[in-house]
Amino acid sequence: MKKVPVETIFEYFGDLSDPRVERTKHHKLLDILVIALCAVICGANGWVGVEQFGLSKLKWFRKVTDQAAPP
Repeated sequence: MKKVPVETIFEYFGDLSDPRVERTKHHKLLDILVIALCAVICGANGWVGVEQFGLSKLKWFRKVTDQAAPP
């Protein structure tokens, strides 16, 4: 059986259920996953490093996540 490649990270994680309480959600789960994954690939160690990386690339992440994520 031939496998169909996944085109985007949003497609790969798109069906992931979000276990967080609705009132505590400040960010989309997929946005958090994309930022965390990119940060770790770029050498971030721990959540403080992920936050610093995300803030340093905030403008780019907003552009990428807004264009790539389904509505």
